[in-house]
Amino acid sequence: MVNERCAALMGSIKCINVKELGKEFAPGSQTLKGMNTKNIFWMAVAGIALSSCTVVRQGDVGVKRTLGKISKREVQPGPRLYNPFLTTIIQVPTRTTNLEVKLDLPSKEGLNVGAEISILYHIDQRRATDVVGSIGPDYEMSMILPVFRAAAADVTAGFMAKDMHTGNRLGIETAIKKSMMGLLEDRGFVIEAVLMKSIKLPAGLYRAIEEKLQAEQEAQRMEFVLQRERQEADRRIIEAEGIRDANKIISEGLTPQIIQYKTIEAYRELSKSPNTKVIVGGGKDFILNP
Repeated sequence: MVNERCAALMGSIKCINVKELGKEFAPGSQTLKGMNTKNIFWMAVAGIALSSCTVVRQGDVGVKRTLGKISKREVQPGPRLYNPFLTTIIQVPTRTTNLEVKLDLPSKEGLNVGAEISILYHIDQRRATDVVGSIGPDYEMSMILPVFRAAAADVTAGFMAKDMHTGNRLGIETAIKKSMMGLLEDRGFVIEAVLMKSIKLPAGLYRAIEEKLQAEQEAQRMEFVLQRERQEADRRIIEAEGIRDANKIISEGLTPQIIQYKTIEAYRELSKSPNTKVIVGGGKDFILNP
């Protein structure tokens, strides 16, 4: 019922031309002369009614504080009426919030590494009153950031600077998130993710990493060359062994009779040629039948 009255009150407000209003209430005007105390009273009541109505946005909850005392019950989204003289409604976001932080992180070797990190978190809707009551509305500065800085420093101090710039980044992010959840979960905060957006290493370390990568690439190239040469040497050994074995087999199969037979066949083919021939038989007598 209260919400319906508040919505109706806000919907009944019409735009007023400021110049027209100034003319109506100018000194000596008929409107001002004809206005009685009753009209002034009702205008004051309307002004108070308007100031006592607020709208809690979607994705937020309201925390009502009356005379310094926090109500245990959260105010749900929508239009709400309250006493502006005694009560304040603090809107607390329960949707995901992105908190970006730039800081220097210590490394295992004692270097300072510049980092830009995003903290994705939200407040548990059921614990909003506890957060405002025990920490206050400035909970990011008084609770989340100090816990994050301490957790990040503790985690990165166990890693080398180059590890923050390579594949170990996911492990660092997970470790920081786990450390923060251990301290903030019971206070009504939910850490969704910790994302290392950028890492800036010292200039000397950048050069050292580049030189190391170049040396590793050169070593890999030389290893490839050596492996290729070893394969080529193995190929030549296998080829030589094959030729040796083939010659051995041929030499073992050549008897004097086979050699004489092959010689005769060669002379016979040579005798068929029409050209003049001189045949040296090596002291042996051969009979050639053309």
